[in-house]
Amino acid sequence: MTALPDWMLPPRAEGWYAEDLDRLPEAPRHTELIDGALVFKMSPQRSWHGRVVTGLTAALMQQAPDGIEVEREMTIRLDARNRPEPDLLLTSAPYDPDRTWYAPADVLLVVEVVSPESAHRDRTVKLRKYAEAGIGHYWRVEDESSAPVAHVYELDGPTGTYVPAGIVRGVLRRTVPVDVKIDLDRLAPGRKF
Repeated sequence: MTALPDWMLPPRAEGWYAEDLDRLPEAPRHTELIDGALVFKMSPQRSWHGRVVTGLTAALMQQAPDGIEVEREMTIRLDARNRPEPDLLLTSAPYDPDRTWYAPADVLLVVEVVSPESAHRDRTVKLRKYAEAGIGHYWRVEDESSAPVAHVYELDGPTGTYVPAGIVRGVLRRTVPVDVKIDLDRLAPGRKF
């Protein structure tokens, strides 16, 4: 067995903290922090995933109202030991070219496009953690026979958990957190945007 490089060793017995991610230049791109442990996205990304994320990014950027920014692959500092990196987020925070993370209070919507490697985290761990952090809206986009299907959730204030707001095939229409209409079928590989 090969020894781990020094940078992979936690700086303290209790593991990693959110601010540690900004001091790990050797870490692979898209490293996340979940419960004080580093999570590396080492699997090759599927073309379907990349195309869907790009299409969603373009659609949201075209339709986002003034004062709402769309970010791709930026971490959210949920607490001291959790800093996941969703595929997309909508934020009310102004653009800052030096920003490396967002606070949950500034995040209106989180979008995760599920890949085989992230499926468990996207469906269970992140669903719970984003809700506990108070992020109002969560979309999980799944591959159903190469067609994107959006599982839409809204935060229920009294319980602090997400409740399903729909499973959408075809055209995704939402008025919250922003007014959008996205033709999911056009995001599928082989289709023009």
